[in-house]
This record gives sequence, structure tokens and C-alpha cells, in this order.
Amino acid sequence: MRDVLLRIDAATPATRDRGIDALRALAILGVVLGHWLVTALVVDSGTVRAASPLHHMPALAPVSWALQTLAVFFFVGGYVAARGHASARAARTPYARWLRARLARLFRPVAAVLAVWAVVLGVLLASGAGYVTVRALGKLALSPLWFLLVFAALTAATPAAARLHPLWPLAVVGCVDLWRLGSGGPAALGWVNVAAGWLVPYALGARGARRGLPGRRTAWVLLGGGAAATAGLVLAAGYPAAMVGVPGAAVSNLGPPTLAAVTFGLAQCGAALLLLGPLRRALRRPAAWAAVALLNLSAMTVFLWHQTAMMAVSALGLLAGGPLPGLHTPPDGGGWVAARLLWLPLFAAVLLVCRAAFQPYERGRTRQARYLGWVK
Repeated sequence: MRDVLLRIDAATPATRDRGIDALRALAILGVVLGHWLVTALVVDSGTVRAASPLHHMPALAPVSWALQTLAVFFFVGGYVAARGHASARAARTPYARWLRARLARLFRPVAAVLAVWAVVLGVLLASGAGYVTVRALGKLALSPLWFLLVFAALTAATPAAARLHPLWPLAVVGCVDLWRLGSGGPAALGWVNVAAGWLVPYALGARGARRGLPGRRTAWVLLGGGAAATAGLVLAAGYPAAMVGVPGAAVSNLGPPTLAAVTFGLAQCGAALLLLGPLRRALRRPAAWAAVALLNLSAMTVFLWHQTAMMAVSALGLLAGGPLPGLHTPPDGGGWVAARLLWLPLFAAVLLVCRAAFQPYERGRTRQARYLGWVK
């Protein structure tokens, strides 16, 4: 084992920023754990529907503050894409070729997910499963794809994003929210924020790649200012406290992103910048770096299949004689939370099986990807 760890460490170029890779890994883990903790599949009279413990227990909103880490992922994505584009330009690689290579890394694993779930949903419909059940399962399985579409669009805009000050898209988000939430504007206008909202951390990262990452003073301003702005928007402007969507809520902070979600994301980016130094020092150890490198190697596979892993455990539980507490029961009390925590290791075990089965679709054939993940 030690030899493997040392080989991974030795295969890593000295120019690679291990702290950035660690931030990406933490962001992926946050998304996975967040979904597993705030998503419930309730079985009632033969029908499966999605529910959230945040609907029944709003006091758990702080869980979403810790585990809704998409802003960090977009920040890292912008930084890495801008560095990659700068390297491509220096090597005289055409923009179209660079973009095709990056998008291939994003979408290569998607084909397997679509193929498997096309079969699963077809079998469910043919076996007589109700529309509500099929829709709930299909939506959970395929919902990660919206993220890839947004990320792909921002990747294509990387050259412009690297020159864009994040305050511009932040202002757009604020104006859109003021119109649609404060002045009764059309709800559909909010979808402008899907691009503008995530462009804020993406541009922050891309600009950091071009001009240098912000220092500790700026990081503290982002953390403190973002946290204060979010608190003000929640307490004084009526934005939801939960930083994830809650079924039945009048307003969702993620669907589409609100100004509160974006300011919260800026606070997270500030915290991420402050963590970079300690992470870089910790990852000098081969064992710590190997764990981060291997997770990055499977980042897209983990992201695309973690909901499937949870649903597979739920299905096996039904076959074993469910409904079972924390797996199929309404998420309406502390007992559900305690039971759900006990299921997490089994979710992780099934996700490892999915990783073993579908990681080849992500890795491709490049030798470097064996060690260094899906993004350079």
C-alpha cells in the first residue's frame, strides 16, 4: 500500500495545486452527504414520493449551510478551467479543441447514467409502477444533469469569465430578485439567475487564475461580508434559511439561485480561500494526497451515481421487508434523523460499487487521469 501511495505522490507534477484539488473533493463530499441527509423516499400505499426533513424540521437548516457546497465547486471549476485555457493558449491549442476536450471529460460518464436509467424507468413503467413513483425516482436520478449543463455553459465562457468582475453577475442576481420577488415580476425571470448566480463564484475562480487568488484579507471580507449579507437577507428580507430546495416552500434558494444563495456562496468561497494554506500543508503527506487524488479521479462518477446508490439501498430495503425507519418513512422527527445516519455507510458502500462499475467511463484512456482526476 505504501508503494502505491508513493507512486501517486511521485506522479503528481510539482506545479499541481493540491489544495485546489482538496477543495473540489470537499465540495463533492458536501453535495453527496447533503443529498443523502435532506432527501427522503417515502413509501405510502405502494407509491414512492420524495420528501425533505427540512420541511418537517426547519430547525435543521444549518445542515444545509455546511453541506450545500456548489459555490465552492464552481469557484474551483472556474480557477482550473481558466488555468487550463491559459496553458492551451500558450501551447497554441485552438479554443475549440480545448473546449471539446473539457466537455468530453464532463459528459463522457453521462451516457452510462442515461442508459441505465432508461432501462430502469422502462422496466418500472412496464411493471405497472405509478407515474408519481416513476417521476420521483427519475427526477432524483437525473437531477444532477442540470448542474452539468450549467457548468458546461460556464466552461465555454471561461475566456470571458476570467476578465469579468464577479460584482457584475452579482448585481444581475440582485436586480432579478428585486423584480421577481419584490415587485411581483414574472417567476420565469428567475431562471436568469441559474447562469448569473453560478457565474459569480465561477468568475471569482477564473479571475483568480488570471490575476492571482485573493489573499487572506480579501478572503476574510468574502467570508464576513457574505455571511452578514446572507443573514440580513434571511432575517430582514424573508429569504429561506435553508440553502437547498425544500418541497412545498414558496421560495427556494436553489431553484433558481437567489441573492441569498449567492452571497452565501461568496462566504463559502472566502472560507475555502482561508483553508487553502492548511490543506496544501496537509497534502504533502502521500496518504492524504492519495485520498484526494482518488476522489478527484472519480468525481463525476460519484456525483452522477450517489442518488442512484441511495435509491438502490431503498429498493433493497423494500425487498427485504420494508418500509424501514430512516429509509422509507416520513422524515418528521429526530428518530428519522438518527435512523438515516445509520444508513449512510450502506449508501457509501453501494456508491463504491457504482464507482467500480462506471469509473472507466470517466477515466478514458489517458495515463495521467489514472492518478490526477478528471480535471487538470
